[in-house]
Amino acid sequence: MRYFKMNGCGNDFVILDARARGALPLSQAQARAIADRKDGVGCDQVIAVERSMRGDAYMRIWNADGGESDACGNAARCVAWLLMEEGGLASRRIETPAGMLYAERAGDHVITVDMGSPLLRWEEIPLARAMPTDRLDFEIGGLPAPGAVSMGNPHVVFFVNDVRATPIDTLGPRIEHDPLFPQRVNVGFAEVRSPGQMRLRVWERGAGLTKACGTGACAAVVAAHRQGRTGRAVEVLVDGGSLQIEWRAGDDRVLMTGPVELEGTGDLATA
Repeated sequence: MRYFKMNGCGNDFVILDARARGALPLSQAQARAIADRKDGVGCDQVIAVERSMRGDAYMRIWNADGGESDACGNAARCVAWLLMEEGGLASRRIETPAGMLYAERAGDHVITVDMGSPLLRWEEIPLARAMPTDRLDFEIGGLPAPGAVSMGNPHVVFFVNDVRATPIDTLGPRIEHDPLFPQRVNVGFAEVRSPGQMRLRVWERGAGLTKACGTGACAAVVAAHRQGRTGRAVEVLVDGGSLQIEWRAGDDRVLMTGPVELEGTGDLATA
């Protein structure tokens, strides 16, 4: 089976085109083997592009640990770009487990994706118990109360003075597996530099520290605005580049704009 190796701001993927098959019965072990950076192709997430009855394609997502995820913003941009290049079109609709995403071309190798409306109720994220989600009743490492948001997958966002000085490798896995988050959680650490810019690093559920997280960037802007730290349009600086995020007031939609890169193609055995 042919694969495309792509990345969005350094968050990298192995994308498998399974539309001729209709579905890709990939096991957790197979996903882990593909994602393995030593013996496999190597990536943060494995993506399958399948046929869709509602959109132009259906996108399935496996994290590097083999577990499935419902949403991945950087992967959505990469898949959208492939579909646009294939058809010579300026927009595409991608069905995901978290819902339908609308993507359009915003420049050369730049894609905007409408990520939908954030989910903000405690049971939607989900949390293990009822509490306000703009400032969680959750303390760790002496950090201020974080915000929680679902962008089709659960996120918690901590605001820090210096993201580089924050021990993410230690705090990330502890928070990811905390009982407050029954489905585990993606953990963002954001350094707000101005109302229109922040620096963000994300410990991704099932993948660890990555160079970028698209849904994490969206969640960070939503959480920051709810705490009065930023406006609604923010440049999010990640390890692998920059994303433009806008949480629109009129329709509550979150738009993400950022680059994509095709690193190469290859073939995987399908036996």
